[in-house]
Amino acid sequence: MSALIPRGGLFDELFRDFGTGFSVRPLHGNPLPSPDKIKLDVSENGNAYTVTAEIPGVAKEDIHVSVEGNTVTLRAEVKQHDRQEKESAMHSERYYGSISRTFQLPVDIDEAQSSAKSDNGVLVLTLIKKKPGNGSRRLTVQ
Repeated sequence: MSALIPRGGLFDELFRDFGTGFSVRPLHGNPLPSPDKIKLDVSENGNAYTVTAEIPGVAKEDIHVSVEGNTVTLRAEVKQHDRQEKESAMHSERYYGSISRTFQLPVDIDEAQSSAKSDNGVLVLTLIKKKPGNGSRRLTVQ
């Protein structure tokens, strides 16, 4: 598991509130998740990796997974609407944004054989390892 690249650092936590959303905080409801809020569990079993990612409050239509070689990127479009249910609305807020997380695995992934499934805010990826020899060929020396 040492091949996973950690994201963030000492100063990220210190300056987290000085980003683009510093002056806009929800008055009620949950704040927008930050990229470090996508919690990952990665396990290896035979010819595949299983990645479990927690992305609560995001519909499966708003989750995008891309695989390029051994690099996996998770991106989610976050939409939140805080509303007080009264006839004459005194307060209504909407928040839109995206979060993403990228990590690397020790070997390349076969995108055609891999799959993704989301249920109740939990994304489960089954990433099949690319067999050695795929994409390479022997050159004839002349």
